[in-house]
Amino acid sequence: MLPLLLATVEEANHAAASGPLAGLQQTFEHFGVEPKLILFQLISFLILFGVLYKFAIKPTVATMEERNAKIAAGLKHAEETQARLAAAQTESAAIIKAAQVDAQKALDEARKVAKEFGDKQQAEAITRAADLLAKAQQSIELEHQKMLNEARSEIARLVVKTTEQVLAKKLSDADRAAYNDAATKELASL
Repeated sequence: MLPLLLATVEEANHAAASGPLAGLQQTFEHFGVEPKLILFQLISFLILFGVLYKFAIKPTVATMEERNAKIAAGLKHAEETQARLAAAQTESAAIIKAAQVDAQKALDEARKVAKEFGDKQQAEAITRAADLLAKAQQSIELEHQKMLNEARSEIARLVVKTTEQVLAKKLSDADRAAYNDAATKELASL
């Protein structure tokens, strides 16, 4: 490697002494580059570049641009979807809140109606119980009066009969009738 480097430095010194163009030509000759072939290599490279550009690079770039456009459209669609989702969530939250308020109102109204119905039923039950109690007391009073009347009648009958038996031995029929009438009137007045 060192000999090649020394030869290159030596040729560079020699080329610098004869002029820049001559030095460049000597360097090309030293490395085996011929100027005639460079032109053909350049034409071949341009043809290869044109074919590759037309059939490889251009479709690849078009495909990448198409994919980039699809990705951008997808991102835009995703952002729109997120915005719609946020709006839908806000709307659903508002609907749920309104439904909860309506449900609470309905529940409060049902409780109010149930309380009113219960109070009404309780008042009716109290009224009916009071009526039944009054009727029972009237019935008891009537039974009591009836029983008292029966007892008075029975007592009067017994008193009259006992008095008749006691007085039958000593009183006449006319006196007995007068006492019976007086006792009957006295008992009737009670």
